[in-house]
Amino acid sequence: MTTDMTGGRALVRALAAHGVTQAFGIPGTHNLEIYRHLDAYGIAHLNPRHEQGAGYAADAYARVTGRPGVAITTTGPALLNIAAAVGQAYSDSVPLLVVSPGMPLRHPRLATGLLHEMRSQTDALRAVAAFSHRVSTVEEIGAAVARAWTLFRTERPRPAHIEVPLDLLTETAAAGPVRLAPPAVPATPGAGASAAAAEALRGARRPALVLGGGARAAAPECRALAEGLDAWVVTTANGKGILAETHPLSLGVSLHSPVVRRRLAEECDALLAVGTELAESDLWTTEPLALRGPLIRADLDPAQMYAGLPADIALVGDARETVRALLAGLGADREAGAAARTAAALRAERDAETAGRDARWLPYLRALREELAADAVVTSDSAQCCYYGALPHLPVGPEGRYLHPTGFGTLGYALPAAIGAKAAAPERQVVALSGDGGLQFSVQELATAVQLRLPLPVVVFDNGGYGEIRDEMAARGDRPVAVDLPPPGVPPVDLSALARAYGGHGARAGTPAELADALHKALRTPGPTVITVPEEPVVRPEEPAR
Repeated sequence: MTTDMTGGRALVRALAAHGVTQAFGIPGTHNLEIYRHLDAYGIAHLNPRHEQGAGYAADAYARVTGRPGVAITTTGPALLNIAAAVGQAYSDSVPLLVVSPGMPLRHPRLATGLLHEMRSQTDALRAVAAFSHRVSTVEEIGAAVARAWTLFRTERPRPAHIEVPLDLLTETAAAGPVRLAPPAVPATPGAGASAAAAEALRGARRPALVLGGGARAAAPECRALAEGLDAWVVTTANGKGILAETHPLSLGVSLHSPVVRRRLAEECDALLAVGTELAESDLWTTEPLALRGPLIRADLDPAQMYAGLPADIALVGDARETVRALLAGLGADREAGAAARTAAALRAERDAETAGRDARWLPYLRALREELAADAVVTSDSAQCCYYGALPHLPVGPEGRYLHPTGFGTLGYALPAAIGAKAAAPERQVVALSGDGGLQFSVQELATAVQLRLPLPVVVFDNGGYGEIRDEMAARGDRPVAVDLPPPGVPPVDLSALARAYGGHGARAGTPAELADALHKALRTPGPTVITVPEEPVVRPEEPAR
């Protein structure tokens, strides 16, 4: 049935038809026709204070719900503001849809100085998204949205951008019938490849599994496979918690550990990698894993079979269907126990190699874990307390989530991501974990967190600046430059007081016990609570003689 409507209404209608009930964004002069129709189609809206925050919130919403996150921007600078979040979603395979207005359909090629005019929004977003689609008719809008959902359902999920020219947003024209993406039909690997993989795993003396974010929907099957094989299980940052990190076979997030990589190379005679790139961001080195047995890669993306470390046996398909096929081909379980005993010793060896660096965070992380429910969501930042501390040392199970900006490695993710996670699951505990440098990339989102009127602790380890970069400069023998926040002679920012200024709450935790008390209260107090954990005083080098 053909219906006349504006492009803005056609866009919102198409989003609602695909099950969208929540959007994030900021109204602007050029996108008001989109906002006009949100209420009528039952789409709630949350307005962060910056488009980058909207992107991170929509990203976390998608990770927690398993449904695509939607962000609305206006033209020009607003769209560029969200580009970093789009890049992060691309890196972490998150289904994020950004919708925006664009220059009018009949806009001249030569610049005219129209508000927010830029040379090509689609080219800019195409550089960080899976695709950027500029529609040319009102009727095409529905097809563009269906195209995005087809990507999300049938391919490796990655962000997409749809641009609707300004004149089409307000123009009334035939919109055509609602276009719906086809339902997903899980892809299954070939029977021959599955049989070869099952045989390799069955015949291995010491098989092991590496689980990435692409394995999350197959968590029960992956556990059954690990137990049936009596195999070590290592996860990437995005796969954290797919197998409970308290499970006897779990080595947790450990691909970056030299001792774990060495033991895999020396002892593992068959490795199954499910839903992971095995990338530098997983290994923390450009050196690929050294393996003495076959590498079996299972991934929805066929390109992963040849990227980085090529597969000896390639299983292209849905993770759950793939692991189920392997389980069916394994036959009787082997005797359990040997891998669990060696895993415990290997975990201790892994922790010993970084004890001097990581010990400062461990008591605080234990206090954090004891206060959190099993299904709590922890959002993370590119901060030392997160990638050195929480990633390997904060146990998470499949009922909980740990959201980390892997790969692209953006700063400022934790707070707006926590807002998106809380919007997705208001009944679950959500805690943001950050450093003082990363928090200040998006600290304005405290105002958004106040709007939620829901408990949202923000735990900030304050080391007085960009600690990682300060350490790297020192390791090079350089005098640290521009890494102290604030610089010498300037009073430090009181982050807890800043939270109160936004209408939230603030606390200071100088000991693990004080963190536990502050967190206990914050989880029961509506609004954000910034809990500052001071780290060792920054040792500032003396100024050189002039």
